[in-house]
Amino acid sequence: MLDRRQTLIRLMAAAPLTLSSQESAAQWYKIIGEDGQPVANLRLPVELTAQIDELPGIIRVGSTRPDLSLAEFTDFNCPHCKRASRDVHALVTQDRNLRVTLVNNPILSPMSAQAAKVALAVFALKGAATAYELRMKLFAQRGTVDGLKALELAEGLGAKRSEVEQMADGPKVGQALTAQMKLAAALGFVATPSFMIAGVGLLGHPGRKPLRKILDSVRACDQVVCG
Repeated sequence: MLDRRQTLIRLMAAAPLTLSSQESAAQWYKIIGEDGQPVANLRLPVELTAQIDELPGIIRVGSTRPDLSLAEFTDFNCPHCKRASRDVHALVTQDRNLRVTLVNNPILSPMSAQAAKVALAVFALKGAATAYELRMKLFAQRGTVDGLKALELAEGLGAKRSEVEQMADGPKVGQALTAQMKLAAALGFVATPSFMIAGVGLLGHPGRKPLRKILDSVRACDQVVCG
């Protein structure tokens, strides 16, 4: 698993947002993104999808009694994740019965992992609401996001820098990040962002309208594409 993980990290660092033509064509369902291109998707084993609720450090936003759940796996230095964060925020704000689970998958660089550790430390110290606010601020940044930038933003939200640093470097955060990344790897999420819904993994962000259509389809027929 470790060798496979390192290979994925190197591949994503070299071409973080581009899937091969074979991967792009790998579609369990025919899904077309807003750019007119097919969105790679795959069937996910239930024994893995069920593990998401057991992950430490995940942020849940939206309904506490949802009729539909969506999970998003992201990297703070992924350009497409920036747009996806805005789109998902809009969807969960508009849809009172939707719950979104947010998982760290910092596969693009060590700087991404540093920022993710700070975000997890803020979650542990200040709770999910502040951690979510930090997440949105991190995705709103221009340029590279690293641990120092994340610490600066965390301080602006009322977190004590020394406490965040100590927590971020501790075993609790390290174990949480490892668990989140291991599940992402096991699910085959080699692109960021990736989504999980109704037993299907989407590699990449299809756009707000296609994602809204997927949510509507799952409600209508329990599948990401009806018919």
